[in-house]
Amino acid sequence: MKMIVGLGNVGQKYDQTRHNIGFMVIDAFAQKHGVTFKQDGPHQAYVATLRIGAEKVLLVKPTTYMNLSGEAVGSLVKYYKLALDDLLIVQDDMDLALGKLRLREKGSAGGHNGIKSVIAHLGTSEFNRLKFGIAHPKHEKKAVVDFVLGKFDADDQIDILQGIDISEQLITDFCEGHTMATLMNQYN
Repeated sequence: MKMIVGLGNVGQKYDQTRHNIGFMVIDAFAQKHGVTFKQDGPHQAYVATLRIGAEKVLLVKPTTYMNLSGEAVGSLVKYYKLALDDLLIVQDDMDLALGKLRLREKGSAGGHNGIKSVIAHLGTSEFNRLKFGIAHPKHEKKAVVDFVLGKFDADDQIDILQGIDISEQLITDFCEGHTMATLMNQYN
């Protein structure tokens, strides 16, 4: 089984914000495959299930809000006895250009509170991540929190949609069993 987790914040006021690009990617993937999310209360997440080839795939959107994402991820990993090689976290990254993707097998949280929480609940920083570039605030004076919780501009849509399209193929490849080394060579 594979588990793909998109990080974000629940609630209408966070829809289409930069910090919710993980949810946006997972939502697009679910829509492409015709599956819908159901509330999984015990694990504090919305979960959709599908098959890609012979592989069962769980799509997950934590309902804990970004800073507590690890609670849902840790709970689901433990419940399904999931090997961390079969986990992929989709997160936003301000240090990447808008729409650019970067795969990592491990690493620090890099100031991302959702990833800090996942690391704390898994007890390791060695898990797969798909970082989706949201760029950095253009104006130095703009607070980072205001930037990440802000919505994408109309001019951003082409880069966002291209990044989401590539992410969908990357996730499919991951679920079909391509190794992270192969995926990193292909997509980074």
